[in-house]
Amino acid sequence: MARENSTWGAPRIHGELLKIGFEVSEATVSRYMPRRRKPPSQTWRTFLENHAGDLASVDFFVVPTATFRVLYVFVVLTHERRRVVHFNVTDGPSAQWTGQQIIDAFPFDEAPRFLLRDQDRIYGRRFVRRVHSMGIKQVLTAPRSPWQNPYVERLIGSVRRECLDHVIVLNEQHLRRILREYFDYYTNARTHLSLAKDSPATRSIESADRGEVIAFPKVGGLHHRYTRRAA
Repeated sequence: MARENSTWGAPRIHGELLKIGFEVSEATVSRYMPRRRKPPSQTWRTFLENHAGDLASVDFFVVPTATFRVLYVFVVLTHERRRVVHFNVTDGPSAQWTGQQIIDAFPFDEAPRFLLRDQDRIYGRRFVRRVHSMGIKQVLTAPRSPWQNPYVERLIGSVRRECLDHVIVLNEQHLRRILREYFDYYTNARTHLSLAKDSPATRSIESADRGEVIAFPKVGGLHHRYTRRAA
């Protein structure tokens, strides 16, 4: 129990043992408690899970075009339902432009409590001031540690594997249209293991008596959404 619950002390473990039928004194439990070198603290994964409802992640990724231009895609993902709440494309990102994307992503009083990001220099003073003015607390990952921002990194990997690796991007407008179609599929149709095989926008389970199964092509036919319709 002590290994599995690092924040539990002897009184808590003693109470749990009593509930499952072990007659033992609290002094005995204390004697066998493992020695910890420092006070227990939650892991990074535990932090992400505990604050999923208040946490959003942001990140950039680059996309080359057919004419060898490099475009930058900025994405904003909320953790609770893995929703892509905003994205935009540019060929010259700046701190001011990036800060404006946060405002576009969270209008009115919809800002998250925490914003998870890396330490890229693009998040300069103007970005920091803009985020602070919205009442958002920034949580920075360690340098060269993309695993500390796993949800948005997983999203970017899905975008590449399921979409961009199969198309040739012509220009900024073309990339924006492709991503708009993919994120619509990602939010409204694609199932996620982390959401108990539901989509970010919850899909209801359709009964067999609703009719035959019909496939609707998505993202230019790369993917499909299946639903039942009466004949």
